[in-house]
Amino acid sequence: MKRLLHFIIFLYSTASLAQSPALKANDRFEQLGTTLPTPNTYRTASGAPGKEYWQQRADYDIKAELDDDKRRIIGSETITFYNNSPDELRYIWMQLDQNLFKNDAIGASSKTGTVNSRGMSSAQIQTFTTGQNLALDPDKKYGYEIASVKDKAGKALPYTINNTMMRIDLPVSLKPGTNLVFSVDWAYNITPYYGRSGYEYFPKDGNFNYFIAHWFPRLAPYDDVNGWNHKQFLGQGEFALIFGNYKVAITTPADHIVAATGECQNYAQVLSAAQKQRLKKAETSKNPVLIVTQAEAEKAEKRENKNAGKKTWIYKADNVRDFAFASSRKFIWDAMQSDVYKNGKKIWCMSVYPKEGNPLWEQYSTRAVEHTLKSYGSRTFEYPYPVAISCHATSGGGMEYPMISFNGGRPEEDGTYSEATKYGMIGVIIHEVGHNFFPMIVNSDERQWAWMDEGLNSFCQYLAEKEWDYNYPTRRGEPSQIVEYMSSDPSVLSPVMSSAENVIGLGPNAYSKPATALNILRETVMGRELFDHAFKEYSNRWRFKSPTPSDFFRTMEDASGVDLDWFWKGWFYTTDPVDQDLVSVDWFSVDTQNPEIEKEIARKDAALKKNTISKQRDLAAKGQTVVAQDSTMADFYNTYDPYKVTEKDRSKYEQYLSGLSENERQLVRANTNFYTLSVKNKGGLVMPVIVKMEFEDGTDSTVTYPAEIWRFNDAQFSKVVLTKKKVVQWTLDPYFQIADIDTENNSFPRKPKPTRFQIFKQQQSARPTNPMQTEGAGKIGASPKND
Repeated sequence: MKRLLHFIIFLYSTASLAQSPALKANDRFEQLGTTLPTPNTYRTASGAPGKEYWQQRADYDIKAELDDDKRRIIGSETITFYNNSPDELRYIWMQLDQNLFKNDAIGASSKTGTVNSRGMSSAQIQTFTTGQNLALDPDKKYGYEIASVKDKAGKALPYTINNTMMRIDLPVSLKPGTNLVFSVDWAYNITPYYGRSGYEYFPKDGNFNYFIAHWFPRLAPYDDVNGWNHKQFLGQGEFALIFGNYKVAITTPADHIVAATGECQNYAQVLSAAQKQRLKKAETSKNPVLIVTQAEAEKAEKRENKNAGKKTWIYKADNVRDFAFASSRKFIWDAMQSDVYKNGKKIWCMSVYPKEGNPLWEQYSTRAVEHTLKSYGSRTFEYPYPVAISCHATSGGGMEYPMISFNGGRPEEDGTYSEATKYGMIGVIIHEVGHNFFPMIVNSDERQWAWMDEGLNSFCQYLAEKEWDYNYPTRRGEPSQIVEYMSSDPSVLSPVMSSAENVIGLGPNAYSKPATALNILRETVMGRELFDHAFKEYSNRWRFKSPTPSDFFRTMEDASGVDLDWFWKGWFYTTDPVDQDLVSVDWFSVDTQNPEIEKEIARKDAALKKNTISKQRDLAAKGQTVVAQDSTMADFYNTYDPYKVTEKDRSKYEQYLSGLSENERQLVRANTNFYTLSVKNKGGLVMPVIVKMEFEDGTDSTVTYPAEIWRFNDAQFSKVVLTKKKVVQWTLDPYFQIADIDTENNSFPRKPKPTRFQIFKQQQSARPTNPMQTEGAGKIGASPKND
């Protein structure tokens, strides 16, 4: 401790302004400026759509048949494309996503890998030879078979296929404000399910579940930012699409159940009397009602009537950017029409799943759908569509489309499941249903900016999971969960502002890191009130429109009044981690001149210094000293107490106080402690500095300094902290708010952490991952509901 002598007010007025010894200029707090596109009449400087904002539209009338025996789709579509741009278009571009599975596709031929000397499976060999990691049928050709492209009058239109894109040349330029009607006939062979689309085969009963998506040629976007958006589909970056109205007729085997984007227009023709009655009951039920029971699905699995024929399901969906469907004779189907927002407008919440998904799916899926709409709606906008469907597709992962999603999470065959399986299933349903908001309504370009849908959606998922269960084991959102990724070798890291197709580790980069960034913004940088208002403003400004990153960045600042350019720079444009180092803490206290205080301090200091090891060992012989045994050897100094407060001391103190102002006297009487904290920025990413002080009386206090504390020197700073109580421990980021990658340098004095090890026998049994099974719980909840 260093005692300050008399110059109290001078120190107090200057130390709080002190900076680190050597200033280091930096531009981290300069505005993004020209990094962002120049505002215009389409997209304003505030982040809102401009007065001349426009977007294209395409309406589809599709007729398709699912051939269950050949696992093939045959279809025809009539498209009405509206040119709402100010430009004449001499050609249009369409997306042919199924061409990803052609052997010569860019996505396949650009994959890399090495041969493993320990051996390879046939699947690995196929991956190296075809570029695909799917068990594709070697006797089939994959990708689109385009039969015809014709105009409204039936005249052939010339077209050129470039990998996963097709250019259609127009005989006459399409002028602004006009539309083009044309048709495409096509077919393709369905691949095994690969996470986005395809089929799953069940060898025990010989049936297939189909999850059909990016299955028809779709218009590519043409917008004010990119012109034609015709980036090739390489498999990782998802989709850029435009809104339109859909009418789709899907012909399947008669014993199939079909779930799809939009509202079914002909339930009266495709459902049995009992199923229609149950659907009617579900309109007013507060719990999910089984429309197709497990018993009915198991009967259909047996295919007793192999000549049952076909059925055509007709669906209609307005103002959606895509269309997908699921079809199977194995589907159990439950539903409830919920007044999610308590506004009288009910929304169908539905789930379809095979018996292999029970008991988990019957218990949780539709409830999770309803909860997602409620949670997301509270922080964005009310869900505008009439239905939301969750379909069980294989054991893991998920994929989203308007009003319908394909989700994993499957129990063991005995009906038990691990905690990870349960929460993984609920989490993926929340995530994929949540994608209805981002990007199905707030229509960002997934192929270029994956984080704009995945990151925002993962953040909302994190909040929805916490609202589902306080103890929900969330995977993304907490700052500590991104530390491992941000600690990675820089050579494998990409900025969040990278094209989705070029990112190594898309999951942490596009999902976890931006979700964590938004959580930090909400909890630490902006506060919940400002963040929630700005996030809702962004969501409403861009619902049914197509925002870019700059629109998001600008809106968040515009609606909150918080300058966040430094934050976007660090978290989105760099790969810098957070690593704050509390290098040292210097302690000063005021010399109060008060004899009652100062002499007591001096007494304690003297006693501490005298308490040497020799004095401790001599204590036993204290009575044997000369003075102790002969009192005549003692005089005035043997009983003199130099630390006793005298009247002369008190008079001198009063005289000292009389020469000070009232403010100065208050500072002296407070006996304030002054601490100088020296903090270094070892990671590079500037963040708020959160300091916890633990006092000697057992209490504590936490203070947060804004990120702007680094604005004059982004490498280090010194900060003077005043406290009335003595601090015994200092800790940076005590509640793990900023994703600091090294917490061992966050404390002063340093807190040593042991490296833990185990003592164990030569062989150990693996820790059980499914306690429900190992504890003998059996098929808890596995019995089907058949009414």
